Amino acid sequence: MAKTYVSATINGESSEFLCETQQTLLDVLRDVVGLTGSKEGCASGDCGACSVIMDGRLVCSCLVLGVEAEGKTITTIEGIAQGDHLHPIQQKFLEHAALQCGFCTPGLIVATKALLDENPNPTETEARYWLAGNLCRCTGYDKVIRAVMDVAAEMRGETVG
Repeated sequence: MAKTYVSATINGESSEFLCETQQTLLDVLRDVVGLTGSKEGCASGDCGACSVIMDGRLVCSCLVLGVEAEGKTITTIEGIAQGDHLHPIQQKFLEHAALQCGFCTPGLIVATKALLDENPNPTETEARYWLAGNLCRCTGYDKVIRAVMDVAAEMRGETVG
């Protein structure tokens, strides 16, 4: 089968790859580009494990075709940290023990980043609504929401007591 040339910006770097027209962005990221942080949990857009940010919008990469990445800017979990320094979101997830098995964690962190990029001062209800598309079978959601609310306050420069 013929492959299609795609040029995109992934995690701040120019990226070029060949993919088949029916390959999902998730499969391309994992199998072609080598970014395995995004996970396939459902392949139907129901779990959020494959969440990425594409042109500033949170998407399930299992529902986007790789060829649709042409000319787009994509941020995956691998692009959240700055080198060896964790992003504050990642740090707060650790501090609040908002993870257990870790399968859903990349999607939750990417979704949190998308939320805070759009709304740096979410209410707890808004945060819960925004993250409703990310399923977690281990931790429940209270620790996740506490981490999100804590990092939102920290990123706004508020002291959290």
